[in-house]
Amino acid sequence: MDSFTRNYSIVLGVIVVLVLGFWIKSSWQPRVWELNNLLESDAALADYPYQFRVRSFDNGLAILSTPRNHSFPAYLFLQVIHPELAGKDQADPAMVAAQRELIKHQKGAQTLILGQPDVERVDWELDVKWLSDHGVHASANP
Repeated sequence: MDSFTRNYSIVLGVIVVLVLGFWIKSSWQPRVWELNNLLESDAALADYPYQFRVRSFDNGLAILSTPRNHSFPAYLFLQVIHPELAGKDQADPAMVAAQRELIKHQKGAQTLILGQPDVERVDWELDVKWLSDHGVHASANP
């Protein structure tokens, strides 16, 4: 092997190792896994069609996934998990009951995570991937 090929191979190998190292470091989040296990162990949350998940945890701030935000209202999400609500008005009693159920579960997830001694605050992030997986186009940016 000539010196150029050898040096090129070494540099390429170092780059691959660095990229792999950064990827492993960014995905290694044992506290996030523990918090998600806590959410999964809650019977009421586990039975809900949408599973709230901790996306990241840093310096006391937990980012939780949510199927709704101000740019993607709850009634659009609720029509996905409850097809019988499709086309119903937001003020329809069945839609209002479904919204209350969503709020109850979302607050339950928040309370459970905030109950951890190292969690100071919870912020929410629209779960664009879940919505997309269920045939709904939504943008994470308002």
